[in-house]
Amino acid sequence: MSNNDIIVSLDIGTSKVRAIIGEVNNGTFNIIGVGSADSEGIRKGAIVDIDQTVQSIRSAVDHAERMVGIQISEVYVGISGNTIGLQSSHGVVAVSNEDREIGEEDIERVLKAAEVVALPPDREIIDVVAKQYVVDGLEGIHDPRGMIGVRLEVEAIIITGAKTAIHNLLRCVEKAGLKIKDLVLMSLGAGQLALSKDEKTMGSVLVDIGAGSTTIAVFEAGTIAATSSLPIGGEFVTNDIAYGLRTLTDQAEKVKLKYGCALMADAAPDVTFKVVRIGSNVEKEFTQEDLAAIVEPRVQEIFHLIREEVKRLGYSELPGGYILTGGTVSMPGVLQVAQGELAASVRIAVPDYIGVRDPGYTSGVGVLHNVIRNIRVRSTNNTASANTSNVKKTVNRPKANPATNSESAQNPGIIERLKKMFSEFI
Repeated sequence: MSNNDIIVSLDIGTSKVRAIIGEVNNGTFNIIGVGSADSEGIRKGAIVDIDQTVQSIRSAVDHAERMVGIQISEVYVGISGNTIGLQSSHGVVAVSNEDREIGEEDIERVLKAAEVVALPPDREIIDVVAKQYVVDGLEGIHDPRGMIGVRLEVEAIIITGAKTAIHNLLRCVEKAGLKIKDLVLMSLGAGQLALSKDEKTMGSVLVDIGAGSTTIAVFEAGTIAATSSLPIGGEFVTNDIAYGLRTLTDQAEKVKLKYGCALMADAAPDVTFKVVRIGSNVEKEFTQEDLAAIVEPRVQEIFHLIREEVKRLGYSELPGGYILTGGTVSMPGVLQVAQGELAASVRIAVPDYIGVRDPGYTSGVGVLHNVIRNIRVRSTNNTASANTSNVKKTVNRPKANPATNSESAQNPGIIERLKKMFSEFI
Protein backbone atom coordinates (compact mmCIF):
# COMPACT_ATOMS: atom_id res chain seq x y z
CA MET A 1 0.00 0.00 0.00
CA SER A 2 1.51 3.28 -1.08
CA ASN A 3 1.51 6.22 1.30
CA ASN A 4 0.32 8.35 -1.60
CA ASP A 5 -3.04 6.62 -1.30
CA ILE A 6 -3.42 7.34 2.42
CA ILE A 7 -4.73 10.40 4.24
CA VAL A 8 -5.10 10.70 8.00
CA SER A 9 -7.20 13.06 10.11
CA LEU A 10 -6.61 13.93 13.75
CA ASP A 11 -9.56 14.92 15.93
CA ILE A 12 -8.33 16.17 19.31
CA GLY A 13 -11.36 16.35 21.60
CA THR A 14 -11.97 16.82 25.30
CA SER A 15 -12.67 13.16 26.03
CA LYS A 16 -11.10 11.33 23.07
CA VAL A 17 -8.31 11.79 20.56
CA ARG A 18 -9.14 10.01 17.30
CA ALA A 19 -6.85 9.25 14.38
CA ILE A 20 -8.81 8.14 11.30
CA ILE A 21 -7.07 6.64 8.28
CA GLY A 22 -8.70 6.91 4.87
CA GLU A 23 -7.65 5.21 1.64
CA VAL A 24 -8.15 6.65 -1.83
CA ASN A 25 -8.23 3.84 -4.37
CA ASN A 26 -9.32 4.28 -8.01
CA GLY A 27 -11.52 7.23 -7.18
CA THR A 28 -13.23 5.58 -4.23
CA PHE A 29 -12.71 6.47 -0.58
CA ASN A 30 -12.86 4.11 2.39
CA ILE A 31 -12.03 4.22 6.08
CA ILE A 32 -9.42 1.53 6.74
CA GLY A 33 -8.29 2.29 10.27
CA VAL A 34 -9.33 4.12 13.42
CA GLY A 35 -7.25 4.81 16.50
CA SER A 36 -8.73 6.20 19.69
CA ALA A 37 -7.27 7.18 23.05
CA ASP A 38 -8.55 8.86 26.17
CA SER A 39 -7.81 12.56 25.98
CA GLU A 40 -5.63 14.02 28.70
CA GLY A 41 -4.62 17.66 28.90
CA ILE A 42 -7.77 19.04 27.22
CA ARG A 43 -10.40 21.01 29.14
CA LYS A 44 -13.54 22.36 27.48
CA GLY A 45 -11.97 21.93 24.07
CA ALA A 46 -8.77 23.85 24.91
CA ILE A 47 -5.27 22.48 25.47
CA VAL A 48 -4.19 22.95 29.10
CA ASP A 49 -1.29 20.47 29.27
CA ILE A 50 1.06 20.03 26.29
CA ASP A 51 2.80 16.84 27.45
CA GLN A 52 -0.40 14.98 28.32
CA THR A 53 -1.98 15.97 25.02
CA VAL A 54 1.11 14.77 23.12
CA GLN A 55 0.89 11.41 24.89
CA SER A 56 -2.80 11.07 23.98
CA ILE A 57 -2.04 11.86 20.33
CA ARG A 58 0.73 9.27 20.25
CA SER A 59 -1.55 6.64 21.80
CA ALA A 60 -4.30 7.26 19.24
CA VAL A 61 -1.88 7.22 16.30
CA ASP A 62 -0.16 4.05 17.56
CA HIS A 63 -3.56 2.38 17.85
CA ALA A 64 -4.43 3.32 14.26
CA GLU A 65 -1.02 2.21 12.97
CA ARG A 66 -1.35 -1.22 14.59
CA MET A 67 -4.80 -1.67 13.07
CA VAL A 68 -3.64 -1.01 9.51
CA GLY A 69 0.02 -1.97 9.68
CA ILE A 70 1.45 1.26 8.28
CA GLN A 71 3.40 4.17 9.72
CA ILE A 72 1.64 7.54 9.92
CA SER A 73 3.86 10.55 9.30
CA GLU A 74 1.49 13.29 8.04
CA VAL A 75 -1.96 14.30 9.25
CA TYR A 76 -4.72 16.78 8.56
CA VAL A 77 -5.60 18.34 11.91
CA GLY A 78 -9.13 19.36 12.80
CA ILE A 79 -9.57 22.62 14.70
CA SER A 80 -12.57 24.06 16.51
CA GLY A 81 -13.43 26.00 19.65
CA ASN A 82 -14.47 29.44 20.79
CA THR A 83 -11.38 31.06 19.24
CA ILE A 84 -12.71 30.54 15.70
CA GLY A 85 -14.09 33.58 13.88
CA LEU A 86 -15.58 34.23 10.43
CA GLN A 87 -15.50 37.38 8.35
CA SER A 88 -16.50 38.21 4.78
CA SER A 89 -13.94 39.24 2.18
CA HIS A 90 -13.73 40.10 -1.51
CA GLY A 91 -10.94 39.50 -4.00
CA VAL A 92 -10.44 40.71 -7.58
CA VAL A 93 -7.82 39.76 -10.20
CA ALA A 94 -7.38 39.94 -13.96
CA VAL A 95 -7.34 36.62 -15.79
CA SER A 96 -3.69 35.90 -16.67
CA ASN A 97 -3.94 33.50 -19.62
CA GLU A 98 -3.64 34.99 -23.09
CA ASP A 99 -6.73 33.10 -24.28
CA ARG A 100 -8.63 34.43 -21.20
CA GLU A 101 -9.44 30.94 -19.98
CA ILE A 102 -9.64 30.84 -16.18
CA GLY A 103 -7.22 28.29 -14.75
CA GLU A 104 -5.95 27.03 -11.41
CA GLU A 105 -3.45 29.88 -11.08
CA ASP A 106 -6.25 32.46 -11.36
CA ILE A 107 -8.20 30.69 -8.61
CA GLU A 108 -5.14 30.74 -6.37
CA ARG A 109 -4.47 34.42 -7.04
CA VAL A 110 -8.04 35.57 -6.40
CA LEU A 111 -8.19 33.60 -3.11
CA LYS A 112 -4.86 35.14 -2.10
CA ALA A 113 -6.32 38.56 -2.92
CA ALA A 114 -9.27 37.79 -0.64
CA GLU A 115 -6.83 37.05 2.20
CA VAL A 116 -5.66 40.66 2.23
CA VAL A 117 -7.79 41.83 5.16
CA ALA A 118 -7.09 43.74 8.34
CA LEU A 119 -6.70 41.36 11.28
CA PRO A 120 -5.93 41.98 14.96
CA PRO A 121 -2.34 41.00 15.84
CA ASP A 122 -3.52 37.99 17.86
CA ARG A 123 -5.52 36.45 14.96
CA GLU A 124 -4.34 34.08 12.24
CA ILE A 125 -6.01 33.05 8.97
CA ILE A 126 -6.81 29.32 8.95
CA ASP A 127 -8.73 28.96 5.72
CA VAL A 128 -10.51 30.83 2.92
CA VAL A 129 -13.84 29.44 1.73
CA ALA A 130 -15.29 30.75 -1.53
CA LYS A 131 -19.00 31.58 -1.35
CA GLN A 132 -19.25 32.40 -5.04
CA TYR A 133 -17.15 33.57 -7.96
CA VAL A 134 -18.01 36.44 -10.31
CA VAL A 135 -16.72 36.41 -13.91
CA ASP A 136 -17.10 39.74 -15.75
CA GLY A 137 -20.12 40.61 -13.62
CA LEU A 138 -21.82 37.20 -13.90
CA GLU A 139 -22.60 36.05 -10.35
CA GLY A 140 -23.45 32.72 -8.77
CA ILE A 141 -20.52 30.74 -10.19
CA HIS A 142 -19.21 27.95 -7.95
CA ASP A 143 -16.31 26.76 -10.12
CA PRO A 144 -15.04 29.13 -12.83
CA ARG A 145 -12.23 26.87 -14.09
CA GLY A 146 -12.34 26.61 -17.87
CA MET A 147 -14.61 29.63 -18.32
CA ILE A 148 -13.62 32.59 -20.50
CA GLY A 149 -13.37 36.00 -18.87
CA VAL A 150 -11.26 39.07 -18.22
CA ARG A 151 -12.07 39.91 -14.59
CA LEU A 152 -12.37 37.28 -11.85
CA GLU A 153 -13.84 38.09 -8.44
CA VAL A 154 -14.58 36.01 -5.38
CA GLU A 155 -16.82 36.53 -2.39
CA ALA A 156 -15.25 34.53 0.40
CA ILE A 157 -15.45 33.68 4.07
CA ILE A 158 -12.17 34.14 5.97
CA ILE A 159 -11.82 31.65 8.84
CA THR A 160 -9.53 32.94 11.58
CA GLY A 161 -8.34 31.65 14.93
CA ALA A 162 -6.35 32.81 17.93
CA LYS A 163 -2.61 32.52 17.27
CA THR A 164 -1.85 31.04 20.68
CA ALA A 165 -4.52 28.33 20.30
CA ILE A 166 -3.26 27.44 16.81
CA HIS A 167 0.36 27.37 17.96
CA ASN A 168 -0.39 25.12 20.94
CA LEU A 169 -2.35 22.71 18.74
CA LEU A 170 0.40 22.51 16.12
CA ARG A 171 3.08 22.22 18.81
CA CYS A 172 1.34 19.17 20.31
CA VAL A 173 1.06 17.44 16.93
CA GLU A 174 4.67 18.17 16.03
CA LYS A 175 5.97 16.96 19.42
CA ALA A 176 4.06 13.72 18.77
CA GLY A 177 6.36 13.21 15.76
CA LEU A 178 3.83 14.11 13.05
CA LYS A 179 3.90 16.62 10.19
CA ILE A 180 0.85 18.83 9.71
CA LYS A 181 -0.45 18.87 6.14
CA ASP A 182 -3.11 21.45 6.89
CA LEU A 183 -5.58 22.70 9.45
CA VAL A 184 -9.24 22.02 8.66
CA LEU A 185 -12.17 23.64 10.44
CA MET A 186 -14.05 20.64 11.81
CA SER A 187 -17.45 22.32 11.54
CA LEU A 188 -16.82 22.89 7.83
CA GLY A 189 -15.72 19.31 7.21
CA ALA A 190 -18.55 17.82 9.25
CA GLY A 191 -21.04 20.04 7.43
CA GLN A 192 -19.80 18.85 4.03
CA LEU A 193 -20.20 15.26 5.21
CA ALA A 194 -23.42 15.40 7.23
CA LEU A 195 -25.56 18.01 5.46
CA SER A 196 -27.38 17.55 2.19
CA LYS A 197 -27.09 20.10 -0.61
CA ASP A 198 -30.57 21.46 0.15
CA GLU A 199 -29.84 21.76 3.87
CA LYS A 200 -26.72 23.81 3.16
CA THR A 201 -28.54 25.99 0.61
CA MET A 202 -31.83 26.63 2.44
CA GLY A 203 -30.23 27.04 5.84
CA SER A 204 -29.58 24.66 8.74
CA VAL A 205 -27.65 24.39 11.99
CA LEU A 206 -25.00 21.75 12.64
CA VAL A 207 -24.57 21.10 16.36
CA ASP A 208 -21.57 19.08 17.55
CA ILE A 209 -22.04 18.18 21.23
CA GLY A 210 -18.76 16.90 22.58
CA ALA A 211 -17.64 16.16 26.10
CA GLY A 212 -16.36 19.59 27.10
CA SER A 213 -17.86 21.94 24.54
CA THR A 214 -20.63 22.31 21.99
CA THR A 215 -19.86 23.75 18.56
CA ILE A 216 -22.61 25.44 16.56
CA ALA A 217 -22.24 26.07 12.83
CA VAL A 218 -24.91 27.76 10.70
CA PHE A 219 -24.93 26.88 7.00
CA GLU A 220 -26.70 29.06 4.48
CA ALA A 221 -26.45 29.67 0.72
CA GLY A 222 -24.31 26.57 0.32
CA THR A 223 -21.55 27.36 2.81
CA ILE A 224 -20.81 28.10 6.45
CA ALA A 225 -22.25 31.44 7.53
CA ALA A 226 -21.66 31.63 11.30
CA THR A 227 -20.06 29.62 14.05
CA SER A 228 -19.96 29.67 17.82
CA SER A 229 -18.91 27.50 20.74
CA LEU A 230 -20.50 26.90 24.15
CA PRO A 231 -18.42 25.60 27.08
CA ILE A 232 -20.92 22.86 27.93
CA GLY A 233 -21.22 19.22 26.90
CA GLY A 234 -21.38 15.60 27.99
CA GLU A 235 -18.96 16.11 30.89
CA PHE A 236 -21.59 18.22 32.61
CA VAL A 237 -24.03 15.30 32.43
CA THR A 238 -21.37 13.03 33.93
CA ASN A 239 -20.67 15.49 36.75
CA ASP A 240 -24.39 15.75 37.52
CA ILE A 241 -24.60 11.96 37.79
CA ALA A 242 -21.55 11.87 40.08
CA TYR A 243 -23.11 14.47 42.41
CA GLY A 244 -26.59 12.98 42.25
CA LEU A 245 -25.52 9.41 42.96
CA ARG A 246 -22.67 10.45 45.30
CA THR A 247 -20.15 8.41 43.35
CA LEU A 248 -16.82 8.82 41.57
CA THR A 249 -16.67 10.55 38.19
CA ASP A 250 -15.21 7.44 36.51
CA GLN A 251 -18.12 5.34 37.72
CA ALA A 252 -20.58 8.04 36.73
CA GLU A 253 -19.19 8.00 33.17
CA LYS A 254 -19.54 4.21 32.94
CA VAL A 255 -23.09 4.36 34.25
CA LYS A 256 -23.96 7.11 31.78
CA LEU A 257 -22.64 5.12 28.82
CA LYS A 258 -24.33 1.86 29.83
CA TYR A 259 -27.63 2.98 31.37
CA GLY A 260 -27.98 6.65 30.44
CA CYS A 261 -31.31 7.86 29.07
CA ALA A 262 -32.13 11.51 28.43
CA LEU A 263 -35.92 11.05 28.55
CA MET A 264 -37.66 9.89 31.72
CA ALA A 265 -40.63 8.58 29.73
CA ASP A 266 -38.31 6.07 28.02
CA ALA A 267 -36.43 5.01 31.16
CA ALA A 268 -37.12 1.52 32.48
CA PRO A 269 -37.99 1.24 36.20
CA ASP A 270 -36.93 -2.43 36.27
CA VAL A 271 -33.40 -1.78 34.95
CA THR A 272 -31.15 -1.42 37.99
CA PHE A 273 -27.44 -0.90 38.65
CA LYS A 274 -25.17 -0.43 41.64
CA VAL A 275 -22.52 2.20 42.32
CA VAL A 276 -20.00 2.59 45.14
CA ARG A 277 -20.69 5.68 47.23
CA ILE A 278 -17.92 8.20 47.83
CA GLY A 279 -16.24 7.81 51.22
CA SER A 280 -17.27 4.19 51.73
CA ASN A 281 -17.19 0.76 50.15
CA VAL A 282 -20.95 0.44 50.35
CA GLU A 283 -22.82 -0.10 47.08
CA LYS A 284 -26.23 1.44 46.53
CA GLU A 285 -28.75 0.36 43.94
CA PHE A 286 -30.47 2.78 41.54
CA THR A 287 -32.87 2.40 38.63
CA GLN A 288 -32.64 3.81 35.13
CA GLU A 289 -35.50 6.14 36.08
CA ASP A 290 -33.37 7.59 38.90
CA LEU A 291 -30.60 8.20 36.39
CA ALA A 292 -32.93 9.79 33.82
CA ALA A 293 -34.24 12.18 36.48
CA ILE A 294 -30.70 13.54 36.75
CA VAL A 295 -29.81 13.47 33.05
CA GLU A 296 -32.96 14.93 31.45
CA PRO A 297 -32.82 18.42 33.06
CA ARG A 298 -29.18 18.90 32.05
CA VAL A 299 -29.81 17.78 28.45
CA GLN A 300 -32.80 20.14 28.28
CA GLU A 301 -30.58 22.98 29.48
CA ILE A 302 -27.93 22.20 26.84
CA PHE A 303 -30.47 22.43 24.01
CA HIS A 304 -32.04 25.54 25.51
CA LEU A 305 -28.61 27.23 25.47
CA ILE A 306 -28.07 26.04 21.88
CA ARG A 307 -31.35 27.60 20.76
CA GLU A 308 -30.55 30.89 22.49
CA GLU A 309 -27.07 30.98 20.93
CA VAL A 310 -28.48 30.44 17.44
CA LYS A 311 -30.87 33.34 18.05
CA ARG A 312 -27.94 35.48 19.23
CA LEU A 313 -26.15 34.73 15.98
CA GLY A 314 -29.15 36.22 14.18
CA TYR A 315 -30.95 33.08 13.00
CA SER A 316 -34.38 32.20 14.33
CA GLU A 317 -36.05 29.69 12.01
CA LEU A 318 -34.04 27.87 9.37
CA PRO A 319 -35.86 25.49 6.97
CA GLY A 320 -33.21 22.79 7.31
CA GLY A 321 -33.61 22.59 11.09
CA TYR A 322 -30.92 21.16 13.36
CA ILE A 323 -28.48 18.34 12.60
CA LEU A 324 -26.89 16.82 15.70
CA THR A 325 -23.54 15.09 15.94
CA GLY A 326 -20.88 14.38 18.55
CA GLY A 327 -20.50 11.58 21.07
CA THR A 328 -23.07 12.93 23.54
CA VAL A 329 -26.00 12.62 21.11
CA SER A 330 -25.63 8.82 21.06
CA MET A 331 -27.48 8.61 24.37
CA PRO A 332 -31.06 7.29 24.04
CA GLY A 333 -33.70 10.02 24.33
CA VAL A 334 -31.45 12.91 23.24
CA LEU A 335 -33.23 13.27 19.90
CA GLN A 336 -36.67 13.53 21.54
CA VAL A 337 -35.47 16.09 24.08
CA ALA A 338 -33.86 18.12 21.30
CA GLN A 339 -37.06 18.12 19.24
CA GLY A 340 -39.00 19.41 22.23
CA GLU A 341 -36.53 22.12 23.24
CA LEU A 342 -35.56 23.36 19.77
CA ALA A 343 -39.11 23.27 18.37
CA ALA A 344 -37.77 22.42 14.91
CA SER A 345 -36.93 19.44 12.74
CA VAL A 346 -33.99 17.57 14.27
CA ARG A 347 -31.98 14.59 13.10
CA ILE A 348 -28.76 12.87 14.14
CA ALA A 349 -25.94 12.60 11.58
CA VAL A 350 -23.88 9.41 11.47
CA PRO A 351 -20.97 8.76 9.02
CA ASP A 352 -21.89 6.09 6.48
CA TYR A 353 -18.59 4.23 6.60
CA ILE A 354 -17.85 0.84 8.15
CA GLY A 355 -16.14 1.14 11.52
CA VAL A 356 -17.11 4.75 12.20
CA ARG A 357 -20.92 4.60 12.26
CA ASP A 358 -21.16 6.71 15.39
CA PRO A 359 -21.92 10.45 15.79
CA GLY A 360 -18.65 10.87 17.67
CA TYR A 361 -16.68 10.20 14.47
CA THR A 362 -18.50 12.74 12.29
CA SER A 363 -15.93 15.53 12.76
CA GLY A 364 -12.89 13.32 12.13
CA VAL A 365 -14.41 11.69 9.05
CA GLY A 366 -15.63 15.13 7.93
CA VAL A 367 -12.03 16.38 7.82
CA LEU A 368 -11.12 13.54 5.44
CA HIS A 369 -14.29 14.07 3.41
CA ASN A 370 -13.45 17.74 2.96
CA VAL A 371 -9.96 16.86 1.72
CA ILE A 372 -11.21 14.19 -0.70
CA ARG A 373 -14.02 16.40 -2.01
CA ASN A 374 -11.59 19.14 -3.00
CA ILE A 375 -9.17 16.66 -4.55
CA ARG A 376 -11.97 15.34 -6.75
CA VAL A 377 -12.90 18.86 -7.83
CA ARG A 378 -9.31 19.50 -8.86
CA SER A 379 -8.88 16.20 -10.67
CA THR A 380 -12.10 16.75 -12.61
CA ASN A 381 -11.10 20.22 -13.78
CA ASN A 382 -7.37 19.66 -14.21
CA THR A 383 -6.69 16.18 -15.60
CA ALA A 384 -3.05 17.02 -16.19
CA SER A 385 -2.40 17.05 -12.45
CA ALA A 386 -4.83 14.28 -11.53
CA ASN A 387 -2.64 11.64 -9.91
CA THR A 388 -2.15 10.14 -6.49
CA SER A 389 0.26 12.87 -5.44
CA ASN A 390 -2.75 15.17 -5.25
CA VAL A 391 -3.72 13.39 -2.05
CA LYS A 392 -0.76 15.05 -0.37
CA LYS A 393 -1.65 18.55 -1.51
CA THR A 394 -3.29 21.13 0.70
CA VAL A 395 -6.82 21.36 -0.61
CA ASN A 396 -8.86 23.61 1.63
CA ARG A 397 -7.03 26.66 0.34
CA PRO A 398 -4.82 26.34 -2.78
CA LYS A 399 -1.13 26.86 -2.07
CA ALA A 400 2.10 26.49 -3.98
CA ASN A 401 3.24 22.95 -4.70
CA PRO A 402 5.99 21.71 -2.39
CA ALA A 403 9.39 22.13 -3.96
CA THR A 404 11.34 20.19 -1.37
CA ASN A 405 10.72 17.65 1.36
CA SER A 406 11.35 20.19 4.08
CA GLU A 407 8.57 20.88 6.55
CA SER A 408 8.32 24.53 5.63
CA ALA A 409 7.93 23.69 1.95
CA GLN A 410 5.26 21.10 2.63
CA ASN A 411 3.15 23.54 4.59
CA PRO A 412 4.31 27.04 3.72
CA GLY A 413 1.21 28.91 4.80
CA ILE A 414 1.05 27.73 8.40
CA ILE A 415 4.70 27.16 9.24
CA GLU A 416 5.99 30.43 7.81
CA ARG A 417 3.32 32.37 9.66
CA LEU A 418 4.21 30.56 12.89
CA LYS A 419 7.83 31.69 12.55
CA LYS A 420 6.63 35.29 12.73
CA MET A 421 4.02 34.63 15.38
CA PHE A 422 5.90 35.39 18.56
CA SER A 423 7.78 38.36 17.13
CA GLU A 424 4.45 40.14 16.85
CA PHE A 425 3.83 39.78 20.57
CA ILE A 426 7.16 41.38 21.54
